[in-house]
Amino acid sequence: MQMKMEMAKKTDSENKRRRTLSADRVLAEAVSLADESGIESLSMRKLGQALGVEAMSLYNHVANKEEILDGIVDRVVGEIEIPSGETDWKTAMRQRAVSARKVFLRHPWVTTLIESRIKMSPVRVRYFDATIGALRAGGFSIELAYHAFLTLDSYIYGFNLHEVSWQFEPEERQDVAADLGSQVSAEEYPFIAEIMEFVLSPDNARDKAGYVAEFEFGLNLVLDGLEKLLEKE
Repeated sequence: MQMKMEMAKKTDSENKRRRTLSADRVLAEAVSLADESGIESLSMRKLGQALGVEAMSLYNHVANKEEILDGIVDRVVGEIEIPSGETDWKTAMRQRAVSARKVFLRHPWVTTLIESRIKMSPVRVRYFDATIGALRAGGFSIELAYHAFLTLDSYIYGFNLHEVSWQFEPEERQDVAADLGSQVSAEEYPFIAEIMEFVLSPDNARDKAGYVAEFEFGLNLVLDGLEKLLEKE
């Protein structure tokens, strides 16, 4: 009798979880799993376990794993600040780039996934259109706007891949650089030794947030270069 009651309670609990399940909740949990363990670990079975339901229950809310992948990309893209049209193109592109970097750091798996999803959802269409629109409003020809968009995204994605691959906290960077420097012969590799000395110099104040200064240095180069091209149009 006791066993039957426990089984009934378990069934009621599972039914309640199924009733409260939604596509939004499934996608939110999928993002959390990818953040925690990487996109390669995401499966319908693990997602169902995390939500406390059988994997088959998920198919009442999403068609398949491909729909989940599209959905979680949309959720992440939706976190990026969209150019509002109320600022000049350079400010808008800077704000978008800085926002995208922060979002991609929160979700380090997304840069390897985002470009592989070819479904043009309303979220991504709105994001792309607002970005191109800010460039066009700033005087860019459609050709230059196209190249500017690709160049900026290539820089943002590439920098992010480099940054997330650096598996050390910002405060550990000098110790790591010192360790690497001790493995390099200054006589044999003088330029590497110079770089290590620069990184370790007390006059070289490292940004507590990690790669912010390095990111902005490269971003300035890209934006200034685009500005010069725009002046020639």
